[in-house]
Amino acid sequence: MPKVGMEPIRRRQLIAATIEAIHDRGFCGVTIGEIAKRAGLSYGLAHHYFGSKEQLLAATMRQLLDSLGLELRQRLAKATTPDERVRAIIAANFGDTQFTKTLISAWLAFYLQAQTGPNARRLLQIYQIRLARNFAYAFRAYLPPEEARACAIGAAAIIDGLWLRYALAGRIPDPADAIAWAEGLIFRLIGRHEIA
Repeated sequence: MPKVGMEPIRRRQLIAATIEAIHDRGFCGVTIGEIAKRAGLSYGLAHHYFGSKEQLLAATMRQLLDSLGLELRQRLAKATTPDERVRAIIAANFGDTQFTKTLISAWLAFYLQAQTGPNARRLLQIYQIRLARNFAYAFRAYLPPEEARACAIGAAAIIDGLWLRYALAGRIPDPADAIAWAEGLIFRLIGRHEIA
C-alpha cells in the first residue's frame, strides 16, 4: 500500500530526474525506466504517476513553466515603470534559476517534443502567448497597440533565439551576458536606444 503523502514528493523526484537525464542523454536517448532509477524509484511507480515518457516530459515542462511564472511574477511585482517591466521579463527568462545548462537541455527537449506531441505543443503555445502578452503590455507605454503587439512577438523571438544560441554554444551559460544582449536588442526594437 502506498505511503500517504508520498505522491507529490515522488513526482518531484521523477521530474528532477527527468531534467538531469535529458541533460545527460537527451530526451530520445533516455527511457522512463532510467529516469525512475535516477530518482531512486521503480519503473512501476514512474509509470503509475505519469503513464508515459511524453506525459512525464509534459509534467516536467509544467513544473518549469510554473517556476518561470513564479519568478516572473516576483520580478514584475517590483517593477514600477515600463522599462523596469521589460527588464523584469528579460531577467526572469535569463535568471540564475532558469538559465542553467541542465534546464536549457530540458527546454530544448520540450521544443522538439512540441513538434509532434499535442500536450507539449499546447504548453509551448501557452508559454509563447504569455511571453508576448507580457512584453506587449509593457510596450504599450511607448507604442500604439498594434505595433506593441508586433514588437512583442519580436521580443519573444529574441528571447527564444538567445536561448537557442546559448544552448548550442556548448559552454556554461552566462545569465548577465544574455540579459545584456536581450535588453540591448529589445530596447532597440521598440525605439528606446537611449535605454539600451
